[in-house]
Amino acid sequence: MAHLPLPEQIQYSLVRALGRLPEPLQILLSGKKRIVVDGLTLDAQLQMILAIRARMPEKELHELPPPAARRKYRREARVGSGIPEAMAEVRDLEYPAAAGNQRARLYVPPGAEEGPLLVYYHGGGFVIGDVETHDAPCRLIAKQARIRVLSVEYRLAPEHPFPAAVEDSLAAYRWARANAAELGAEPGRIAVGGDSAGGNLSAVIAQLATAAGEAPQSQILIYPTVESITEWPSLAKFGKGYILTTEDREYFMGNYLPPGTDKRDPRVAPLLAADLSGLPPAIVLTADFDPLRDEAECYVDALRTAGNEVEHLRIAGMGHGFIHMIGIQDSARTATVQLAEAVGKIIRRAPVGM
Repeated sequence: MAHLPLPEQIQYSLVRALGRLPEPLQILLSGKKRIVVDGLTLDAQLQMILAIRARMPEKELHELPPPAARRKYRREARVGSGIPEAMAEVRDLEYPAAAGNQRARLYVPPGAEEGPLLVYYHGGGFVIGDVETHDAPCRLIAKQARIRVLSVEYRLAPEHPFPAAVEDSLAAYRWARANAAELGAEPGRIAVGGDSAGGNLSAVIAQLATAAGEAPQSQILIYPTVESITEWPSLAKFGKGYILTTEDREYFMGNYLPPGTDKRDPRVAPLLAADLSGLPPAIVLTADFDPLRDEAECYVDALRTAGNEVEHLRIAGMGHGFIHMIGIQDSARTATVQLAEAVGKIIRRAPVGM
């Protein structure tokens, strides 16, 4: 764990050691009975981690100005990441966007075949996050799927509100297609994917690129936000105490959307697009205890109703943001590996246009 500062090494080691305890002891340490909601049982290790977080004297993301929230997010991502997966190549790049070049990072795992490439958009509510916060999950997905992953940054709100993130994300996808050979990819085997806000951007780019005749090979939506108007039941049930809170979500969308923005714009709410037919095959991952669960699963139903192919992975016992816990929570790592294996299968299928 030499990549972590000493205080974070200690925090990581403590949480990892507690995670090896038997489940009854983890529940006991949480200070609560086993949490069961609507017949769904929260993962014991996650219940303990949530209890540890609740006892820490730190402000929540929505209580911090964006620069401080970004630092908190980076620190928590480092603690939860564990030992980085070794890659055959990690290359820092830049891609051109309307307001200037943006950072990107290419991951090439050992044994990766040429052709498949996943353009990955990080989560963080359009306000926080970068290639560093998502280094560990991108490495694990690349390794387990045996594909290249291009992690890209985009301009963040509130300094750069909507539609800046959409514009940059589309530019990144188009740049990857135009420079496919340099990236070891084929234009017809480039998928888009991301988590949370990055899942939203992936769904939006899949729609925009398909309409423009340059559809991605597939779309990988990891607990995406797809419509922020409806009072979804999962938001009421899990909007407090399960990592992402209702207040966090309001904070993110309040920073992302300028006053007067139409929240029904499909570039904000891809679920509300007038026509969802003809979109690339999708993997949509949701989690039992995620406040975004219901809107994402509504998108699964809408995509299927429109005639699209969708593989839905519902992860039992887990909450939002678990891909950042792969170093400290066994179930989070197992779920991320399951996702990566599904990604590897879908992205190796026939390229677009065949």
